[in-house]
Amino acid sequence: MICTYAPDISPWPAIARRSRSSGHAWTLAHRPEAAADARRITQAVLAQWRVADEAADSVLLTVSELVSNAVEHAEPPLRLRLSRAQGARRVRIEVCDGGPAAAQGDWAASCTRGEHGRGLQIIDRLTVAHGDRAELGHAIHWADVAIAA
Repeated sequence: MICTYAPDISPWPAIARRSRSSGHAWTLAHRPEAAADARRITQAVLAQWRVADEAADSVLLTVSELVSNAVEHAEPPLRLRLSRAQGARRVRIEVCDGGPAAAQGDWAASCTRGEHGRGLQIIDRLTVAHGDRAELGHAIHWADVAIAA
């Protein structure tokens, strides 16, 4: 999958495609505020999908961790995609970035060892599956979070 979802997607929920799954995709500014932007967008989508609060909290924290990692450790562009198969009890989160950055982001570079590095442990606990894949010029980091039907 190439990291191009739709060329001109607004920053608020818009149906990208409805067939066997419903999904949404956005391009985010590659800046520290992207995590907060991604959480606001995700919260609106989860409300449309009527995802219960506890599951929504897990999705929101996972989105925040994946987007924050992309801002700190990867090159632009930065894209967020949320989807769920009809009838599925999972939300799929995909964060696509331009691949590893040559240097750490400002925040990570200024931290002591104990101040960062727990994001993947958090994602391990919140998700039923997660991983990443590299493609020419892009990296895609994905996670599946269980939700109630």
